[in-house]
Amino acid sequence: MCGRVRCTLHVHQVARACGLTSGDDASSLPARQMDRYRPSYNVSPGACLPVVRKAAVGEEAAPAIHCMKWGLVPSFTKKTDKPDHYKMFNARSESIKEKTSFRRLLPTNRCLVAVEGFYEWKKDGSKKQPYYIHFEDQRPLVFAALYDSWSNSEGEILYTFTILTTRCSAALEWLHDRMPVILGNKDSIDIWLNSCAMNFEAVLRPYEGPDLVWYPVTPAVGKRSFDCPECIKEIQLKPTGDKLISMFFTLKPAAADQSEKGGTQKPSSELSQTHYSTCSVKGEHLSNEYEEPKKDEKTVQSDDFASPKMETGQQEICGIKREFEEITADYKPKVENISSWPCSPAKKKERTTKNAGERQASLLSYFGKK
Repeated sequence: MCGRVRCTLHVHQVARACGLTSGDDASSLPARQMDRYRPSYNVSPGACLPVVRKAAVGEEAAPAIHCMKWGLVPSFTKKTDKPDHYKMFNARSESIKEKTSFRRLLPTNRCLVAVEGFYEWKKDGSKKQPYYIHFEDQRPLVFAALYDSWSNSEGEILYTFTILTTRCSAALEWLHDRMPVILGNKDSIDIWLNSCAMNFEAVLRPYEGPDLVWYPVTPAVGKRSFDCPECIKEIQLKPTGDKLISMFFTLKPAAADQSEKGGTQKPSSELSQTHYSTCSVKGEHLSNEYEEPKKDEKTVQSDDFASPKMETGQQEICGIKREFEEITADYKPKVENISSWPCSPAKKKERTTKNAGERQASLLSYFGKK
């Protein structure tokens, strides 16, 4: 589909893009209702754009530039109805010969729409990212279109048009399944606009030229009120969740150099698990990024005390147990003979008597008392 375009072209640029004139002077070309045209970076259905159409019955044979509203309103629409420009702002080129709204327009109501580029949205779950699509050399895009006229209850005549679409090109299949019919050369423009025959199917095909380029733009383009040069400014996309995960498990340059030298290097996932176990024992702050342990620090590594056959959970338990034993060994109190501690003579005699009384009595002392 094609639902947003950029058109800031002057009348002479539109005429030159559609092959009507090679110069910058468009004053000699018939033009109608051009006072309604407002150049915009963000044109949506319901807005007026300059359209190049074939001469109508009773007019001169030369094509004319006519400002029309984007969004077809068929001539058989009731005069009392309110026009809905979003209902038919696009027409599938594969079925224009079948639907009444478009089939009757093919013989005489073919037209051209010149714009500088169009927007398309890439769906990613609930999010949509817009892209700006244009020619690399900045020349205008020329779309195939159909137009019609409708009279309301007050007798006012409204001219409207619809842009034809086709299947997407191979280069843009990742973005969308449809794209506007782009007439990339003068021959295709003449066949669509001036040919009286109905053999125009050859030009209603995807544009496969390599000069059609694109880049991401701000999501603010989705608002119709957002209309400024920022609409077409290229932006840098933030990495998605999958990309962030892959960046988290990417080896640092030092680790990559070691693997190139032939050294044994653990996978990034094992490195992250080892660092997590070390921080848990030491009580350090856990970070989301792996850091290589320094040589001058005492860091508990799972490979220092665990067998290669052990599971990861067993290695962590053994590491914590060994660390606890080493710490408690450094703080084990020494037991000394309290009798050797310095004190006063009276206190020393009391301590000696107490210790003697607490000694276990022998058999000789027991029978000697009797």
